Amino acid sequence: MLDKLRERQKTIQIVFLISALVLVLKAAQLQLFDDALSRRADATTIHRLTIYPPRGLIFDRNDSLLVANNAVYDLMVTYNQISPQMDTLKLCRLLGITRQDFEAALKKDWKSGKFSRSVPFVFMKKISTTTYARLQECLYEFPGFFVQARNIRAYPYHAGAHVLGYINEVDQRDIERGGGIYASGDYIGATGIEARYEDRLRGRKGFNFQLKDNLGRIVGPYADGKADTMPVSGDDLILSIDARLQQYGEALMANKSGSIVAIEPSSGEILAMISAPTYDPNELAMTNDRGPVFQRLHSDPLKPFFDRTVMAKYPPGSIFKTVVSLIGMQEGTLNPNAGQGCGGGYFYAGRLYKCHGHGGISNVVDALAYSCNTYYFGEFRDIVDKYGFNNPHQGLDKFHQYCYEMGLGRRLGVDYPNESSGNIPDSRYYDRIYPKRLGGWRSPTIMSLGIGQGEIQMTTLQMANLAACIANRGYWYPPHLAKGFKSGGDIPKQYRQRQNVSIDRKYFELVVEGMAQCVNRGTARSCAIPTIQVCGKTGTSQNPHGDDHSVFFAFAPKDNPKIAIAVYVENAGWGASYAAPIASLMIEKYLHDTIAAERKYLEERMLKANLIEKYLQNRRQVALKPATRPAAPAMPSPNIPTDEPTGQTPATTATQNERKRR
Repeated sequence: MLDKLRERQKTIQIVFLISALVLVLKAAQLQLFDDALSRRADATTIHRLTIYPPRGLIFDRNDSLLVANNAVYDLMVTYNQISPQMDTLKLCRLLGITRQDFEAALKKDWKSGKFSRSVPFVFMKKISTTTYARLQECLYEFPGFFVQARNIRAYPYHAGAHVLGYINEVDQRDIERGGGIYASGDYIGATGIEARYEDRLRGRKGFNFQLKDNLGRIVGPYADGKADTMPVSGDDLILSIDARLQQYGEALMANKSGSIVAIEPSSGEILAMISAPTYDPNELAMTNDRGPVFQRLHSDPLKPFFDRTVMAKYPPGSIFKTVVSLIGMQEGTLNPNAGQGCGGGYFYAGRLYKCHGHGGISNVVDALAYSCNTYYFGEFRDIVDKYGFNNPHQGLDKFHQYCYEMGLGRRLGVDYPNESSGNIPDSRYYDRIYPKRLGGWRSPTIMSLGIGQGEIQMTTLQMANLAACIANRGYWYPPHLAKGFKSGGDIPKQYRQRQNVSIDRKYFELVVEGMAQCVNRGTARSCAIPTIQVCGKTGTSQNPHGDDHSVFFAFAPKDNPKIAIAVYVENAGWGASYAAPIASLMIEKYLHDTIAAERKYLEERMLKANLIEKYLQNRRQVALKPATRPAAPAMPSPNIPTDEPTGQTPATTATQNERKRR
């Protein structure tokens, strides 16, 4: 009995010792290792007021201010500090609100944990400078209310909406991804350059700490202000964009759908980046009620939010013949000095694939100047069949490799969101469509690629970069929008790394001459600039749903080029109709800062042209067309009326003649 009593006593002692040890460890955790209680105590005695930094300004390449900061003010309130004797009606008059608005702004779900009666919250956002000035004189009459300054964006040039982007208030995902950088109510770059360089533009917040009493009232600074931190302004960003060229391009593209990209060949810096239709970036400034604006822009059938410079994947049409020429000469399948007759088209398997009557072709320069489809149908087949008619895979994959070196069929890595890679098909692509068990594919199946049709897709950015590569005679720099920072910080190093193409410079010189002659005496002669040797190439991208697309890319001057440009105007017809004139005006504006008197008629015609109805008609035709399963790609239509309407052909099965021949 005594032994049992002692054993029970020992057990009780052990339990007490373990309990005491647990309590000691818990106390140590709370006091030494876990600062949660300390932070909770601070939260009830210390009020932290956020001081927001000015967001970095954005300038163009000529130091013109593209994005400015305007001061706005948020009226904050601490519920527990509101005096019952306060003149509420006077405050409502100063703010321009009703008593019902006042009560609604104070009504919060206190049980949710999101709000506290002793912690300040936003009573009214984005008070104007005028209202703030009226309120500031008598703010002392309204205990619990104070003003917190913020900066929002303004756009002096009313241009560049897609490039510049806009800012939004952070949501919960932004807060979680930010790792403590963001809190509810903060602003963040949502699109464009604002989003891409958010880490440099946002700056660093400062904080002011104040002591509170047991009723939540401010009684003075905490630690005599020693814990306060000052905000750090965001870095000012210098863009490569030329503001006046951007404005001019947007004016030329008014009432049209399409895009323009202009690049400085020697650096890869983007001079203009225009997606049309566009909108005034000031419409989405944080001072406005943006809800109706967003709704209007999102529901607009013209799709102004869709950035056609990097997101739209277009068939390039005849501008792609420059690529075929370069690869053919490098691979030895194209003799640059050999001529060829053109009897109005390319004859194959009992069918004539039409060209226009431009006469005989003396050499590759003539072929580019007059954009002969017959020449490039045959030449592309020669490249693909270099290793044998029954071995097209090797030839096409070699062609694909050269295209990749020129920045086609892949993302260029521009410092701008949502870039598409486009599409340059290789042998695996066609093997999936034409399996060997069904006979496979051969060069005639895909010869439409030789004139920029079929499955080739390029962004306008890629087209402009290709023009820059040709202008440089075989190399390019990744296109980019950031030129530098006012603080002296460097742009990402990949934008200074030269990308070389493994094609001999002498072949680039021949293509350059062909592009020069295209402007001097060929398909683009109507837009030649008397004082500038422009080197360009027209294209007309066939549209199975309506009017063809107008395409042009170019660079100038011919020697020591300063600008490379691509213009794509949807549903606008031949390349020489709209794309080439717009590009020539942009080139002249950039190089001479004015348009010559004898070319003012052309400028006026482009500024006044309205193609929106054509665009909408095409959209309606597409919407009304019954949905069908995409079929396999095929040989081009035999009814190509000229050298230029050579865009994307709807994918259809290969012709019966071709299948019989195989």
